[in-house]
Amino acid sequence: MADATAPALGSALRGVPRAGLAKEVIAGITLAALAIPLNIGYAQIAGLPPVTGLYAAIVPMLVFALLCSSRQLVASPDAPIAALIGSLLAGFAAPGTPQYVELAYAQALVCAAVFLLFAVFRLGFLANFLSEPVLVGFIAGLAIEILTSQVKKILGIKTTAEDFFPELWQIITGIPDAVPWSVAVGVGTMAVIVGLRRYAPALPGPLIALVLATVAVAVAGLDKHGVSILGPVPSGLPTPHLPHVPLGQWAALIPGAVAICAVTLADGLLTARRYAERHGYPLDADRELRAFGFANVGAGFTQAMTTGSSASRTAAMDAAGSRSQIPSVVCAVVVAVLLAFFSGVLRYLPDAALAGIVAVAVVKLLDVVALRRLWRLRRSEFWIAVVCMVGVPVLGSLTAVVIAFLLSAVEVVRRASRPRAVALKPGPEGRFVRSDTPEAAPGLVICRFESDLFFANAATFTDRVEELAGDGVRWFVLDAGAITDVDTTGAQTLHEVVRTLGDRGVVFAVSRATGPLRDLLAHYGLADLPYYASNRAALDAYREKG
Repeated sequence: MADATAPALGSALRGVPRAGLAKEVIAGITLAALAIPLNIGYAQIAGLPPVTGLYAAIVPMLVFALLCSSRQLVASPDAPIAALIGSLLAGFAAPGTPQYVELAYAQALVCAAVFLLFAVFRLGFLANFLSEPVLVGFIAGLAIEILTSQVKKILGIKTTAEDFFPELWQIITGIPDAVPWSVAVGVGTMAVIVGLRRYAPALPGPLIALVLATVAVAVAGLDKHGVSILGPVPSGLPTPHLPHVPLGQWAALIPGAVAICAVTLADGLLTARRYAERHGYPLDADRELRAFGFANVGAGFTQAMTTGSSASRTAAMDAAGSRSQIPSVVCAVVVAVLLAFFSGVLRYLPDAALAGIVAVAVVKLLDVVALRRLWRLRRSEFWIAVVCMVGVPVLGSLTAVVIAFLLSAVEVVRRASRPRAVALKPGPEGRFVRSDTPEAAPGLVICRFESDLFFANAATFTDRVEELAGDGVRWFVLDAGAITDVDTTGAQTLHEVVRTLGDRGVVFAVSRATGPLRDLLAHYGLADLPYYASNRAALDAYREKG
């Protein structure tokens, strides 16, 4: 019976032996202990009522758990999405206002539509344009933005500046006016979390720290000494709600939704693939997209904030031994019970403690190790990461996403525009190796072009041919083994090269072209070129005719 699975809950129970159900339930309680303080904190980062973060741990989490193919990926609001929501919606309404909250619900529905469109048209590959340098820099920029806002809460001060550097200056100059008890609560919360993470990692540090901070504030009456508390949280389960947003504003939410979805895809699918490969089960990326889509349908209609993926909570569930979506189901039940019967206790949660919890969770997003690795391995990618990191707090997240995509595209085109084109010569065991001199034999040049030939590198190709086909060259052979495609600009360049070399009495030939490439070149009117199956065959033909 070791491999038997319980029949209930459908996909959420895939791969779980009956003997392992207790472990999955315990993991679910742990997940709830992590989700309750973090979701409240992320809702505040987004400028939303705390309850919207808790609602996100009920219907959206449950829908994702039942529809996804990943057995471990946790769907939840996370720091990057919270920061994106806050910066994207601030241009439409003041945070915390009824209009702002309605826009947040609408944002979830627009995100749902984008996720579902990505699934239907299989557009998940677009997330690949968020390369590692872009993603590292972008997430680090969001982390800086979040940490700045949390430091204000811990200090118990307010700022009036809207731009990043003026606000940072106001925070620094406002330190002498900080509320001592607020700082003590915030720093104490962080110390408890870090200490438990080091000495008792199995315990839910954020929840324990939050309970201790709340008790301390209540017993000592610190709310009367400048420590702000969360305040009333609506009791009861979420109810169906249609966002009240003017029709024209729905379209304005699309760019932000694309940005949120792109970040979720780049981070969420990568996390899901990592755990699927580690534990040997299949992953359907399109199914994940649909699950994210329907989860955000649930979010938009149940007054919850937009839901993405949480790599940290997924890692926590993996460390707890979970191998299914049961913890997400259990978490949804626990949060629902909390809101239905015990929401009153939430009003006493100290804002400084919540800020400390979020700060500890977010500081890991400043991936200094990755930045150092980029600096060591490829400086151009390091500077792309830095531009993205600085661009988020200074220019805004949406502008930074656009810049990130543009920088990635420019980097791709830059590399493709300068491919290697090396001269070859006969080597040992019949192979052809890179040559320090242009000619493979007297009067013969064999050049391997290590990229597809298209508009961005056509000029590089022409320059390299001119460089190699000097005086005395009678044959020029293009080794096309690395070429899979030629666009119309590349085809025109080939025609010009063939004509130019022909005027000088040089034969232009092609070796190692695949069948599809030969068909494509024939379509471009280059069927009459001499074609050879290998460089050795081209060399033999040259010697025979020479």
